Amino acid sequence: MSTNHHDIELILINISGQDKPGVTAALTSILAHYNAMILDIGQADIHHTLSLGILFRTTPDMSGEIMKDLLFKAYDMGVKIRFTPISIEEYEQWVSRQGKNRWIITILGRQLTARHIALVSEVIVKQGLNIDAIQRLTGRQPLSEGTLPAAKACIEFSVRGTPVDRDEMQRGFVEISSREGFDISLQEDTMYRRCRRLICFDMDSTLIQTECIDQLAERAGVGDQVRKITEEAMRGEIDFRESFTRRVGLLKGLDASVMEDIAEHLPITEGVGRMMEVLKRAGFKTAILSGGFTYFGEYLRRKFGFDYVYANELEVADGKLTGRYVGDVVDGRRKAELLRLIAQVENVNIAQTIAVGDGANDLPMLSAAGLGIAFHAKPKVKATAGQSISTIGIDGVLYFLGFKDSFITDAGK
Repeated sequence: MSTNHHDIELILINISGQDKPGVTAALTSILAHYNAMILDIGQADIHHTLSLGILFRTTPDMSGEIMKDLLFKAYDMGVKIRFTPISIEEYEQWVSRQGKNRWIITILGRQLTARHIALVSEVIVKQGLNIDAIQRLTGRQPLSEGTLPAAKACIEFSVRGTPVDRDEMQRGFVEISSREGFDISLQEDTMYRRCRRLICFDMDSTLIQTECIDQLAERAGVGDQVRKITEEAMRGEIDFRESFTRRVGLLKGLDASVMEDIAEHLPITEGVGRMMEVLKRAGFKTAILSGGFTYFGEYLRRKFGFDYVYANELEVADGKLTGRYVGDVVDGRRKAELLRLIAQVENVNIAQTIAVGDGANDLPMLSAAGLGIAFHAKPKVKATAGQSISTIGIDGVLYFLGFKDSFITDAGK
């Protein structure tokens, strides 16, 4: 039996004013008393100021009484109320947009200005998308400069629609972020984004702010030669495997005890401890997949609690490095294989995986993962990865996963 549209009245109420306990309860109790059906509801609280919207369905004979009671109750509670009639056609158009794609756009940096938000909003509008919600993920900003040594700001937009040109949108974000000095992430809001379970990290220049092979080379007195081979590899003149073999060969005769001293003085990247604490509490599996050395990867595993470490094993004989390595070289292709393998072992869909790295040899891993994040990376790597963090510490990864500072702080208790 179809409902006659003349028997239906749709009314949108907007309530604003100082937030206080009981406003939502009081107003929805009135709607319940008249058996009104709530079709949509949303509430935001900004600096103790309430903005509440309720779309409800009732009948013409009831609507006058409902509005009168709501008006009196709002007056009693010291909040403003506005009524807007909604046509059946408007409502049905709104329902028809239900299946449209949803996107999460995250912007983060040391500081975010009105200009940054305006630039991102302009790209969103140009692509024909609608902003459904905006929320701040970082903690409240103190007015006094320097109160927090490593300040950061992050805002997340929830956006609906199909972009006119997704590639153009991505390019626009990359260009803005490079020019203005803040990071922008564009992710499709799928169920996988909400249930990521495995995160794999490169080590050198990602979890630590150095290249371990350079540290070893300095101690062996071959720093310049090793750097020269590294530069040849980066220019694409020799592949990773050849450059790796040649560089390790130059370490022959170095006392193995040097590795312990280097490990204990590794410059850890900002945010690693905070990030790992949250990821572990949230149940993530974590892995280090590195073209560096297992000795240093194992040191980080013990220090921060990583679940897996795959890197290159230096051969040691009589307490000295032999200039050779043991087993297969972990290069770019192998990193991607290992990510897939660990996902299989942990029974995780590849779409639920994340990879974080900085170099060209991380690109296969970043491409294979459900979410690939270039961290303080070279321009080519940033452009290929799609997602990048260049302005804050590695704990910025948490914001790309939708964690709020308030959740993170609670997790640390």
